[in-house]
Order: sequence, then C-alpha cells, then structure tokens
Amino acid sequence: MLWCAASKRNPKAATAVHQSPEPAAEASPAGPARDRGRATPMMVQYLSIKDDHPDCLLFYRMGDFYELFFEDAVAAARALDITLTKRGKHLGQDIPMCGVPVHSHQAYLIRLIRKGFKVAVCEQMENPAEARKRGHKAVVRRDVMRIVTPGTLTEDTLLDARSHNYLAALGEASGKLGLAWIDVSTGVFQTQPLEAEEVNAALARLDAGELLVSETLIQRPALYETFAGIGDLLSPLPASRFDSANGRRRLEELFSVKSMDAFGGFSRAELAACGALVDYVELTQKGRLPRLSSPRRLPRGAVMEIDAATRRNLELTATLAGERRGSLLGIIDATLTGAGARLLAGRLAAPLTGIADIERRLDMVQYLIDAEGGRGREALRATLGRCPDIERSLSRLSLGRGGPRDLAAVRDGLALCAEIRDTLGGGPAGMAEGIRDCLDGLGRHDELIDRLSRALGPDLPINARDGGFTAKGYLAELDEQRTLRDESRRLIANLQGRYVGETGIQTLKIKNNNVLGYFVEVPAGHADKVPAGAEGPFIHRQTMANRVRFTTVELGELEDAIARAADKALALELKLFEDLVGEVVQRGEPVARAAAAAAALDVAAALAQVAVDRRYCRPRIEDGVAFEITAGRHPVVEAALGESQEGAFVANGCELGADGRLWLLTGPNMAGKSTFLRQNALIAVLAQMGSYVPAEAARIGVVDRLFSRVGASDDLARGRSTFMVEMVETAAILNLAGPRSLIILDEIGRGTATYDGLSIAWAVVEHLHDVNACRVLFATHYHELTNLAAKLPHLACHTMKVKEWRGDVVFLHEVAPGAADRSYGIHVAKLAGLPGGVVERAETVLKILEKGEQSSAMTRLAEDLPLFSAFHGEAGAAASGPSPVEEALADVNADDLTPRQALEAIYRLKGLLEED
Repeated sequence: MLWCAASKRNPKAATAVHQSPEPAAEASPAGPARDRGRATPMMVQYLSIKDDHPDCLLFYRMGDFYELFFEDAVAAARALDITLTKRGKHLGQDIPMCGVPVHSHQAYLIRLIRKGFKVAVCEQMENPAEARKRGHKAVVRRDVMRIVTPGTLTEDTLLDARSHNYLAALGEASGKLGLAWIDVSTGVFQTQPLEAEEVNAALARLDAGELLVSETLIQRPALYETFAGIGDLLSPLPASRFDSANGRRRLEELFSVKSMDAFGGFSRAELAACGALVDYVELTQKGRLPRLSSPRRLPRGAVMEIDAATRRNLELTATLAGERRGSLLGIIDATLTGAGARLLAGRLAAPLTGIADIERRLDMVQYLIDAEGGRGREALRATLGRCPDIERSLSRLSLGRGGPRDLAAVRDGLALCAEIRDTLGGGPAGMAEGIRDCLDGLGRHDELIDRLSRALGPDLPINARDGGFTAKGYLAELDEQRTLRDESRRLIANLQGRYVGETGIQTLKIKNNNVLGYFVEVPAGHADKVPAGAEGPFIHRQTMANRVRFTTVELGELEDAIARAADKALALELKLFEDLVGEVVQRGEPVARAAAAAAALDVAAALAQVAVDRRYCRPRIEDGVAFEITAGRHPVVEAALGESQEGAFVANGCELGADGRLWLLTGPNMAGKSTFLRQNALIAVLAQMGSYVPAEAARIGVVDRLFSRVGASDDLARGRSTFMVEMVETAAILNLAGPRSLIILDEIGRGTATYDGLSIAWAVVEHLHDVNACRVLFATHYHELTNLAAKLPHLACHTMKVKEWRGDVVFLHEVAPGAADRSYGIHVAKLAGLPGGVVERAETVLKILEKGEQSSAMTRLAEDLPLFSAFHGEAGAAASGPSPVEEALADVNADDLTPRQALEAIYRLKGLLEED
C-alpha cells in the first residue's frame, strides 16, 4: 500500500480530499464507514477497489470516461477546475461525481500529478457483452492497471523528451546513507554512497521527480533542512521497505545473478535504497517492471559536487525564472535527439573529477571537430536528426504499455544506427577511443530490423487493440480474415441496394452502432412500406422520433460473419504484436546499448558544433590546483550579445595561482564583477563535463566542489530574511570547502549594518585564505578589505576598469590588477533614473562623509537633514542648499546701494529666477 504525501507536496490538495467544505463532500462516506449492504453492485465494486488504494485518486473506467466519486471527485474537480456533479445516492446522500474523457485523460492526469496527487488508473477488463453473459446484473470486471506517481511516468505526453524523470530513494543502514535512482522511462539505474552533508548536493544534481524515504529516516535531525527544501517531492514509506538484505535478494533475482558483487561493491544503505525502488516500481506498475540496466555505482568524489544554491545562482539548467532558455544548458544544447539531450543535461549536472574520463570525452569532441574538415560531423548530425527515441519506446514495450509506433521507433532507430556506423566507420585511423566504442555499441540488428520492417504496415495506430498495423502479405491467415471481413462489408453494401429495390425506399440505409449492431433504418414516414412481421422478412427493432429501425435474419447472419472475421483478425494481430514485443524485449540489452551509443555520439557532435560556432577551445585538465583562463568569456552573456548585436563580449583572463589563489575583486556596480565571477565557474563546469570552453586557452586543476554565493534572495516560508539566507549559504561554504574547491562570492555582508558586514566579510576572507586554502573569487564593495593584501600572502587585489570622461563614467568591463578607489554608486543610481534632486543630495552627503571623521560628519548631516524637503520646478526635485537667488541676495548690502545699483540688482535677481 502506498503512503500518500499529498499533504506534504500540496497541503491545499490534501485539504480538498479530506476536509472539503462542500456539502456533497461532507455527506460522502469515507472508507470503512461506507455501508456496502445498500450499495449498487457497481458502487460495491468501486468502494472495494478504492479501499485497496486509499491514498490515490481512483480513475474508474466507465465506457469512454474515467469517473471519480465521493471525496475523490471533490478533490479532482477542484484541482482540474471541472464540473462537480452527482450520480445516484448512497446512504440517502447524493454521490459527488466528475469525469474526464478517456481519449484525452493524459492532459488531466499530468495536471493532477503536478499538484501532488497519485492516481490509480482502473480499467475495464472485459466488454459489457461478456459481463451480460454472467447475468443481467453482472458488473464489468475492473482492476487497477497502474498507479501513476511523479517518478513513474512513461508516456511521452506526460514527460519532457529532453529531460530525465528520476525516481530516487534514500536508504540508511548502520548509520550510513545510500542514494539510488531509476528513470522508469529509460531504464537508467544508479547508486551512490553518501554522507549526511552530501545529500543536498546529490539531490540537487538529480532533480528527481519523486524521492522515497523511510518514515524513520525522515525524522533524522541532520536531514531536516534538506527534506524541508524538497518537501513536495517526498514519498515516505514504512521502514520495512528499506531492508538491505531484502534489497540484495530482490536485485539478485531481478538480474539473475548469485551475487551483486559482479556489479560493484554496494553498501548496505545502497542496497536498501535499491530494494525500495524496485518494490515501489513493481507496486505502482502492478507487478510489471521496465527493462532496467544493471545498477552502476557512482563512487564518492567521482563528480564535482554542486549544491542547490550554487546550481540556482549559476543557472546551469534553468534560469532563476525557471526557464531553460537563457541557462547554460540552453546555450550549449545543440543535440538532435531526446536521448542525447537527456545525456547532455546529465553530464552538465554532474561534471567529472576523473581526468582520464574527462579527456576521453574531450577526445571525442575534438575528433568530430577535426574529422574530414567537419564533413563527418555534418553527416552524423544529419542522420541523428531523424533518429526516434529508442530508449523510451523500449521501456514502454517492456512495461506492456507500448504500441505499434514504439515498435516502429525501435526499427527505425536501429536502422539509423546502421547508417551512423557506415558514416563514421570508414574514418581515419586516428579515431578517438570513445568514438570507436560508440560504433561498437551500435551493434548489428539486421534480423530484428528485417522482421519489424516486414511485419509493420505503413499506417500505424497508437494502440495495438485498434488493429490494422500488420503489413499485407506478412501473415497469410490474417490476410484471409481481413479479406473475409472486407468482403462481408461489401456484401452489406450489396444487401442495402437490394433492400432499397425491394421496398422502393431510396433513403433506406444499413447502419451499425455498439448497442444494436447492424440494422436497417428508414424514415418514419416510409415505415409502412417495409414488409415486416407476417408480411415480410423485416423484424422491428426500434422506433425513434424520425426513424424506424429493423433487422433481418440474413442481416444478422452477415453481421455474425463480419464480427467473427474482425475478431479473429484482431486476435491474430494482437498475438503477432505480443510476439514482436517479446522479441524486442528479449534483445533489450543490445538495443539499449545502441540507443546509449547514439546518444553519446549526439552529445559529442553537438558539443563539437557549439565549439566551432562559438570559437571555444579545448581545456587542459590536470591534477593540481591551477586555474588559468586566457581571455575567458561568459557563454550565456556572449550568446545574448551576439543575438542582440549590441557589441562584442569583453574577454578577461583569470589566474588563481600560488601567489594569488584568492582574488579580491573591487569595482563599481554594472562594471561586470558578477559576470566575471560566474564565467569562471561556468568554464570549470564545462571543462569537467567534457566540453570545449569559451576562452582562448584554459588550464584547470580538477575542481572537486563548486560553491557560489551571489545575488539576493529570501526564504520567507522558513522565516529566513535575505541576510539570513546569505549567512546560511556562506556557512555551508566555509564548513565544506577544501583545497581543491572553487568558490565565487559576491558582496558578502552587505545585508546588514556597515560595520557588521565589513567585519563578517573580513573574517570570511581570512578563513578562506588560512583554513579552506582554496581557489576563490571574492567580489566586494568594502574597499577596506584590500588592506588584507599586506597580511595574506595568497591574496591578490583586482578591479574592474572604468574611465571617466567629461563627468560621465564609462565601464570598460576589463579586469586589471589593483583596487578601486571609488564605487561610482551614485553614477549608477543616476543611470537607473533616480530624480535629479536625490542624486545631487547624495553627492553632497558623500562629500561630507569623505571629509574627516565619519562620526562627526554623520552628526552634521543629521542636524542638516530637514524633516520635510521642499519641492519645486516641473520635475519636483528636492531642494538642496540655498538657491542661486538666495546666494546673490545674501551678498547685497541694501544700505550701500544707489538707486541705479538697486535697479540693476533687481534685474539680476529676476534673471537668476528665470534661469532657475
């Protein structure tokens, strides 16, 4: 039985289910309180199925609709904004009801899933005619065929083709933690051992659709903050589901091995997480499991750890607004297949730390840049552009949820893999090892391609039960039944013509529906011309307002022949479909390897294309702490400037060496400090994921952890101010960063009082230099921090260059050694559009503060500041000091003026007034 986490994922949704204020919901019986003795047979069946799935909304199939009743109907109607109606009574109360059409139910399903619900999909297991054979009161057999949860989606309409949808589980054993994750739609299966402080970064990397945790682990204090941040993803399960011994047995049984040691040395915590995952998938898929790859262990330290805050600040896969466009992934994603896009996103989320693996990926990119002047790359990308999503089609087929089009996707994808092998197979002798391995992985699938090509027709339905997908001539018995069926239909047309001639009724038609089957229909005004009963062969069936319907023995016999032929043809096609699916699933491993190889080639070709188009260079990765970037550029900003044609990006170098592994960067706002910080972090990410980078040259010692503290944000839901969020993120950096880490920090301490903030920033710089001893880019407006250069040997001061020209400031966006002497904040305020009076007053205050002691200056300012400021002129600028008229008048001594001088003074004052 599943545990419902709707209250955690969506408190409003949970309220709608259990505490709805509508009278209908209050009158709805709940669970055991329902009296089955007075319920209709259909409602007894519904309540019984609902009792087995109390934590899910029950989609109860009734003909062409999925219907929901009682509290499910109230919750679904509110969540989907559809009409809540009623159907019959139970215990004297109306039964709330709503429904969605079967043909379009997936659109409603995904909306419910996104709002935190789980949905049990209950199908009709027989048609009404079969049920009637058991008696007129018999109810159509129904059963739940799957439980839909956020982490177990497989349909293309419910998924993003270019993103993984992971179901993850966090297990615990002997005080250790283990994370495991599956993509049900592709079969990916991986594990990772973790410490408590690593959970946040690992979960941020996966961005799972659903996380399974035990009810005991969720109470672990060290993980409170982590779980609070992802509460909408949690699905707590009983602790018994996370038994490591059971997990080992489940995996050994699943992969038909005597020991899991063949796949790696999994910890007990990892095995516990794996077992919970497999059980959960089998439970939600009602006993069926997708084709899963053998679990692959991600060793600790194998990938660059990047916490959630850093991912968000750097906008790796999505912007702060949640959009893909404008993120780093949006810029570098030139893949042409869904599988390639998912692989690229996965690599970007988890940059490697192993130099050999990074170099292997870079070799593949370089080969596709250099190979035959790019012609090999172009031919490869032209083929990949036609490749369907083999991975997801294979997964649906293995779950029994695929259709003829999924078989065609496997056929076409494997045929294109053969084309790719032929395209690249004749390349130069110096082929990259990774490319050669991919060509081997593509394999040869001639027999399967040939059978699927011969078996599948040109026009394929979505569902196998619709029939008509088998190619003519493939199955002789099927062709015979189709001929009989089609010939019978021609006989129907001939029979209609004969009946028209016998009755003289030109509007007579032979029609068909699901209730009456085939019947003869005539206008009501001509019914007396039909020889019925003792007068002829026609038998009356139904009278309607404008039509009368009849049948004949001959028509009934012909209908039986058509039905038998159609049913037999469909049965033959369904059996053939099962055989074809069975063969594909049996060959699942080589098919999956081919799909993975094609995806890897797609990623390498895409990164090669981006490198050529955007003038990226191959980075040099080494084992050390070097960080030397020559003429580096921000990939996203550069692309935006190129698209807007506002000007070229100004490149900057960065060298975090032994003499300056901590850069203190000063300079005005809008000069490019934040862009410079981010571009170096993004270059490190790109390099270690196996991509070329936006620079003239790059030499990077492997970064094991990447940290970022930039921008301003709050977390009001957890009672955190902007400054509190800043301090929490800074604390995490200081506690976790090591010598191989890379850190970018922007404006630490600016969220509090000046002296408090300066003190915190000062102490943070010292700690990063002396304790963490890592590579750091620290941007600040606290110019006082530059004094630390005399004390800290590995600190180097740099600044953003500006140029003053005729009273204006020009931002050059160049980084140079040294320190800024001014922040130019007032100039930026002026550019932002602050009123002129405010800008003038700010300049006056700044001049006062810059004179002498700050405390005495502040006292004079406080005495000088009026409670209310006078406003004048069209712009309403605030008055600041004596006006020119007042100053001129103060210089006039009225007693000493001659009449002529007095008149001239008046004219002069009047002129000043007009100028003002």
